Amino acid sequence: MPMTTKTLPMTDALQAYVIAHGTPPDEIVSDLIAETASTLPENAQMQVAPEQAALMTLLTRLVNARRAVEVGTFTGLSALAIARGLPADGQLICLDVSEEFTAVARRYWQRAGVDGRIDLRIGPAADSLRALPGEPHLDLAFIDADKISYPVYWGELVPRMRPGGLIVIDNVLRHGRVLAPQSEEDEAMVAFNKQVAADDRVDVVMLAIADGLTLARRR
Repeated sequence: MPMTTKTLPMTDALQAYVIAHGTPPDEIVSDLIAETASTLPENAQMQVAPEQAALMTLLTRLVNARRAVEVGTFTGLSALAIARGLPADGQLICLDVSEEFTAVARRYWQRAGVDGRIDLRIGPAADSLRALPGEPHLDLAFIDADKISYPVYWGELVPRMRPGGLIVIDNVLRHGRVLAPQSEEDEAMVAFNKQVAADDRVDVVMLAIADGLTLARRR
């Protein structure tokens, strides 16, 4: 099928323009990004991009989410974005294995006044997902954790999504390496992307935002 290239390469200058012409990061988000970069430089790439965080808030509001789950929290920017999109009585369950990283997250959630909406659970995410009610009840889910386990998280989340619920999946392009895998994680993402695209329980679109973002709506 002939294709027309529409997506531009994202330079630093163009990313700054994109951020400036959407809802800009506030002081809390800017401080969280800066602290993560300065105190965790070797891991800072695990944090979602500012424009991605703004999109997460918007998506949360668009699906009228009240019950959400995040797999992989790191220092809490994506959770902060989702929690801000929830109503006051909404709940986001965050699953992570690091007390160190999520200690940073807790401070910023409290500062933003959304800590009451967030239930952080430390431990293996697969076990925590299996402990959730089995019926469809989730409005929104975000997957941004170890890539090898993405199929496990997907398998646990899809049956728990209500019709119209949205699963958002990060890092689906692996910095372009899905075209030429260079590691086990790259190979795993290639296989996972094929799995999601073939799953007839969802409608799927893959977006070239940040490191690639897949949106999957439960039918």
